[in-house]
Amino acid sequence: MNRRELARYFDQDTVAEAFRTLKEVFRADYNASKTSRFRGRLTGTASMGSGADYHYRSQAQFLHMIELARHFDRNNMVVGQGVNRLVSNVLQQGINPDPQTGDEEANVYVAEKWKGWAEDPEQCDKAGERNLHEQASLGLRDAIVVGDICFLTLEEGSLEAVENHLLHTPTGTKRNVIHGVLLDQYRRRLQYWFAKDNLAPGQVTRRVGDMRQYDTRDAQGHKQVLHIYNPKRFSQTRGVTAFAPIVDAVGIHDDIQFAKLVQAQAASCFAILHQIPEGGLPIDSGADGAPRSTQTRSDGTTETLEGMSPGQIYRGNPGEQLSGFSPNIPNPEFFPHAMMILTFIAINLDLPLAVLLLDPTKTNFSGWRGAMDQARTRFRDIQNWMISQFYRPVYRWKIRQWLIEDRKLRKLASQSGVRIMRHGWQPPAWAYIEPSKDAQADATIIKNRLNCRRNVLGRRGLDIDQVDLHAVGDNVRLFRLAIEAAAQLNAEFPDAAVDWRELIYLDPKGRKPNIKARAMEDVARAVRAGVPVAEQEARTVLGLPAEPPKGANLLRFNDQDILAYHIETGQVTRGQVKERLNLPVEPGDDVYTVRQGLTVVPAKGTHKEADPDESEEETDSE
Repeated sequence: MNRRELARYFDQDTVAEAFRTLKEVFRADYNASKTSRFRGRLTGTASMGSGADYHYRSQAQFLHMIELARHFDRNNMVVGQGVNRLVSNVLQQGINPDPQTGDEEANVYVAEKWKGWAEDPEQCDKAGERNLHEQASLGLRDAIVVGDICFLTLEEGSLEAVENHLLHTPTGTKRNVIHGVLLDQYRRRLQYWFAKDNLAPGQVTRRVGDMRQYDTRDAQGHKQVLHIYNPKRFSQTRGVTAFAPIVDAVGIHDDIQFAKLVQAQAASCFAILHQIPEGGLPIDSGADGAPRSTQTRSDGTTETLEGMSPGQIYRGNPGEQLSGFSPNIPNPEFFPHAMMILTFIAINLDLPLAVLLLDPTKTNFSGWRGAMDQARTRFRDIQNWMISQFYRPVYRWKIRQWLIEDRKLRKLASQSGVRIMRHGWQPPAWAYIEPSKDAQADATIIKNRLNCRRNVLGRRGLDIDQVDLHAVGDNVRLFRLAIEAAAQLNAEFPDAAVDWRELIYLDPKGRKPNIKARAMEDVARAVRAGVPVAEQEARTVLGLPAEPPKGANLLRFNDQDILAYHIETGQVTRGQVKERLNLPVEPGDDVYTVRQGLTVVPAKGTHKEADPDESEEETDSE
């Protein structure tokens, strides 16, 4: 609304006329499309609309933004540590591939080759200094701090990292090169132009011939320049630092912290003030023990400036009154203001404030859990674009190289049904605040078949093949030690009759393990597997008498005594056995049975139906 329109509004005679004027003046346009004293005119935009690259069109300003971000990372007391925590939370111990070729031997072989290459700096790093996980961590860190970084896949089989300040456009070209990236008419990346790393400070690259030019893709169309960045628009060619929205907040935070430190240091000084009464002995006024300097006033006279230091003695002029001032440092308003600035920094780094400061005292359990759940959503997004831009292209590049060099891998890949390139990824997950509940949740998911063990373990950054191999190996080792030790003890002490299970299942509270129960489980396992178990053998293993006591041959129907269906002789019908084992009952199954090895035959004699109450009571007496 301009002045003339405002005048029309205020000059109305009636309220109705004023509303009609407002209706004419205020149209149904977006307020954001108009300028006002609250919405100034934008600069750095094109009148017909601006692509993302337009906003950093000046290469000098773009490089200045990169160096400013590195300055914050080097010198700011908070920002660099926040980036460290973000990278550690996203990558943790690394993102590992899960070969899914369709052949187990090929899966194991590829996984072993990848592990050997990725963990050896001499193989995976051109400089021979860092393994793949360390390169990925530094790459992600650069993508956050300065916006982007490039990795070159070399024919020798290693990666070469190129920092983004080397990726720029020489002044002597008129081609469509956006800060070192050559684009075609469809914004498809054709080449990356890198300056030589030995440029003298201040040297400007003018000729295209002075650049190292790398095709984005090789002759087969596979990527050979990996550009890691996180664009916010389709028309964005280069990455922008995550500090861009908070450059002022970071600078102000630095200034405030420095000012408060100086203020606190000054307040920590103490001084002795001498007050000389008027007419007293004149002395040289000034301060002892503090630096002193002079300056010239505008009228040509000079004045002495007294510094401050601990133990300072200040002598005033006769009759001069001196008063002290002791403010609260820092003042109460300092902490809320500092926390507000730190909050701005934290949210731009995709971190909860408590994680940035490593201080959860300002929140409770529910607040911490809610903030971490939201942060982990963003962490997964960053994991996904790291997989897309770095891990997956590197994996496919190495498989292609190995297929040329490795005869065994070529043979495995040539098998029917094998898809050697097929794979998944196992990004690390995050432990729950209450690990016991997290473990229970995983167990419930696996038990109810909501997910498989491989995926559940993969979410935690664990390899199911390694977990199972180690678990079985530990059990084998434990059983072997127990069996060998029990044999030695029984040989040394024949009357001890030590069972090897007792050596494994010793209770820390001194309770003797239930050997009989475990023996029952062993026999049950053998019977269910179809192994012929004689009645006498089973009784011996279970520690039962060779002949059952009189009146103790009735069965009770519960899980603990499921063996009795196969051990006791002819006390249940074949139909009852099938019902207990969840098998279909057929006509003719109402006869009593005896199990002899693997054969079920009709029992001899007649048996009365067992009373459940009597059965349970008598079996307990046994």
